[in-house]
Order: sequence, then C-alpha cells, then structure tokens
Amino acid sequence: MADHKKLPIGIQTFRDIREGGYYYVDKTAFAHRLATTGKYYFLSRPRRFGKSLFLDTLAELFAGNEPLFRGLYCHDQWDWSKKHPVIRISFAEGRLDSRAGLEAHIADELDANAQRLGLDIPATADSHLRFRHLIQEAVKRHGQRAVVLVDEYDKPILDNLTAPDVARAMREGLRNLYSVIKGQDAHIQFAFLTGVSKFSKVSIFSGLNNLNDITVDAAYSAICGYTEADVDTVFAPELEGLDRQAIRDWYNGYNWLGESVYNPFDLLLLFDKRQFRPYWFETGTPTFLVDVLTQRGCFTPELASLRADDELLNSFDVEGMTTEALLWQTGYLTFRGQRRIGARIEYTLGYPNLEVESALNDALVKALVGAPSAAGRAISRLYDVLHAGDLSGLRTHVDSLYAAIPHDWYRNNPIAQYEGYWASVFYSHIAALGLDLIAEDVTSQGRIDLTVKLPERLYLFEFKVVELEPEGKALAQLKAKDYAAKYRAAGVPIHLVGIEFSRDSRRVVGFEVETLV
Repeated sequence: MADHKKLPIGIQTFRDIREGGYYYVDKTAFAHRLATTGKYYFLSRPRRFGKSLFLDTLAELFAGNEPLFRGLYCHDQWDWSKKHPVIRISFAEGRLDSRAGLEAHIADELDANAQRLGLDIPATADSHLRFRHLIQEAVKRHGQRAVVLVDEYDKPILDNLTAPDVARAMREGLRNLYSVIKGQDAHIQFAFLTGVSKFSKVSIFSGLNNLNDITVDAAYSAICGYTEADVDTVFAPELEGLDRQAIRDWYNGYNWLGESVYNPFDLLLLFDKRQFRPYWFETGTPTFLVDVLTQRGCFTPELASLRADDELLNSFDVEGMTTEALLWQTGYLTFRGQRRIGARIEYTLGYPNLEVESALNDALVKALVGAPSAAGRAISRLYDVLHAGDLSGLRTHVDSLYAAIPHDWYRNNPIAQYEGYWASVFYSHIAALGLDLIAEDVTSQGRIDLTVKLPERLYLFEFKVVELEPEGKALAQLKAKDYAAKYRAAGVPIHLVGIEFSRDSRRVVGFEVETLV
C-alpha cells in the first residue's frame, strides 16, 4: 500500500500542496480543457469545495511554473514558454458592510497585483478605471495577454443579504468592477470567476454577458471535490479502519448533472479525526437559510425531493430568491435527475448525503419548535423507542415533543397555523437522526406521508390535522390503501402509525397504531 502523506486540510495554495508532501487530486485536466477551449468562464460551487485551490492551480499554470506540474495530466500538453501576467482578485477574506469598505478592498487588491507584477498604475478613485489600467499595463510590461481570476466574486453581497440596501450597493460596486473584463477583451487571454451563488447575469454581469457558465455542465461536475475513484486511489492509505459504505453515505452525492463528488473538507477531516461528523455543516451554520425556510412555511418533507426548472434555479438576487435556488446554490440540495418536458427542462433536487440531511433537519426542528435544547434532548430518546418498537413510548415521546413548544413561540409565529407545520416538526425531528427514511413515499395506491426503515422493523406514518379532516382518518387511510403492501416482502414487522394534530389546541389529539407481522 502507498505511503501516507499529509492531509491538505485548509490549504488552498497549489505550490504548498505540490512541494509540501500533501495528497493532491489532479484537477489539471479540467484546467487544460478550460484554457484551450474557451476564454471567459463562470463557476459556482458551495463553500469549502476547493474553488480557491483550483483558481490557484490556474494561476500557476498560466504563470508558467512548470516544475509544479511535473507528473500531472497537463504537464506534457502545455506551452511552458508563455508566461502570462495573472491578476487575482479575492473577496474571500473578512466581511465588508459598506460600499466604501468594498471600494477600499478593491483598491487594496489592485495595488497588491500591481506591486506583484511590477507595475505603476494611476491613482484614481474609480475602481473600474484602475482595474482597466492594471490590465493594460500588465500586458505592456510582460508582453503577453493577461489572465484575470476572481475568487468569491459574490461574497460582499451574500454577507449582506439581511440588509438589502447594503447588498444592492455592493452589487452595483461589483458590477462596475466586472464590466471592465469585457471591455478589455483584446488584452485578456483568459478569465475565470467563481463564487458560492449564481446571481442572475442581468444583476451582476450585465456588462459581461459573454461568460460561459459551467456551473451545471456534466463535463465539469467533478471540477471541484473528490470522486469515488479519487477516494479509492489517491486516499487509499487513509481508508483502513473506516467503513467504506458509511463514507459514501455520509459525504458523497454532490452532483451537477455529471459525476458525483465528495466535499473535500469533510473527507480530509474524517481521515484526520477518524470520526463521522457533519464537519462541513458545522463550519457555517445556515442561520439565514433556516430563518428563510421557517418564515416561508417550508414543508420540510418536500426538501428530500423538490422539482425545479432553470428559471427557478436562476432566480437568485437581492430583490428575491426562490427557496429552490437558495437551497441548491448553498449546497444543501443537489441534482438527483432531470427530464425534458417539451421545451422545458425539469430538475429533481434532493439532499446530497446523510450529513446534510440530518444536520439541516436538526437545525430546522430546533427552529420550528422554538426550544432548541428540548428538541436536542428529544432526538436521542426518539431513536431508542423506534429501535425497540416501543409504540406506547413513541406516543409519549410525540406528546412530549409538541408539549415542549413554548406558548410564546406559538403566539409570535404564525407558521404554527400552517397546515404542514405539524408534519414538518415530526419529519425534521426524525430526519435529524440520520435514519433511512422516505417522505411522500410513492405506492400503487397513493403516497405514504413518511416511511422510516430500520434493519429490524419499518414504520409507516400518516399525519392529519383535525381542523381539516375528521378525526380517526390517519390510521384508516394507511389500512384502506394497503400502504404496507409495498414492504410485506421485507419480512420484518411493519408498524402503521396514524398521528392527528389539532392546531387550535396545539397538541396531538389522535395516535393510533397497528402492527403487521
């Protein structure tokens, strides 16, 4: 077996990885293809997916630093005699909360590039004029067209989404900057912009409408992240002692209509810590996302299988963003499939893996019940009663879950009147465990609200709100439509559980069970 190398946790510098004895997954085939087949590119990927490292790889490639690429895919296919001046602009560091702060940051970035390239550019207050001078002077000084690389192009906007006026000011400042790229076409060899979100081209790139957006492109699905083959070959020395299928279930599954990938941050920390944890999720608790989902009355069981078209996924801007676009662009949902309906392409979105499904639903249920500590304690008890098949204990548990919701929370949150609220609380409560479950489980007779699969037993849940339907219908529907038929061949006990809520009395008013053996 190959020797262990160092794990490049948090390292985004190509030179450090290549010279420092770290594991490296060769992405230079993607870099070579981009550089030789086009000129202007845009890529969005969720945070901590290796975008900055790929950008740094492009920088070293165009700068002609040949020794770093020995043994890699593109080494024998690149003209190392050409060394292009590389202009790099990054918004990854810090948080900007004003247009003045943005302009100061841009000025500092441009000055740093000028100093590195040995250039003198005119001092002017207008960032787009200074950017233009920088490109032109770089070409004049180095004798080759410039390469422009922008990292986290959207972060100044994303950091201020809860302050729309500031976000709009940031958008205008960035649009002013990026408009230079198209105007300097004759002086630019290659441009690559990357970030987390995919703002509409009208809002950010109105002056740069020639970008090739490779975000959703099967050929570039694995441009960032690790593939199954990468894990089994490059990281083979790290796999000993770890459950290979568990690695797959926990961290694989991010997909952009091509090959699925793992989030690098997750895998590297797993190999280091040797424990399965939601490493990626914990680095950026999505408070803003959770607030949006709860305020919009999102029916959480639907998150496991949403449908969306291009228009919905591209509806992302300061003035408004669809739930589908927000979840997809931030990495909490990924592509599960697509189909063409006439002139329209429809996508199926779902959780990429166990980490995201369990961690996001844990955050959601704590927000939905307004008592985070109580919700957290309840989750561990839930697993015990489900595993044991303790149906009376399950009834007690469900009662206590809803009883723990503070009265003031109901009074201050109209979401509690939403029909899907009660089922959302229960679904996210179970989903936080990371069990095998199916929301809206399709059968030949209809849809089961929720199926929970354990090795030794199955649970089929039906939820009703008694203000909307007569009492006693939840279990009756499970039996009348013979939903259990789908799973009889499994050879394990099947528990039918009908749960009925009253939104007026704010409690469980019906809980009926029947076990089929």
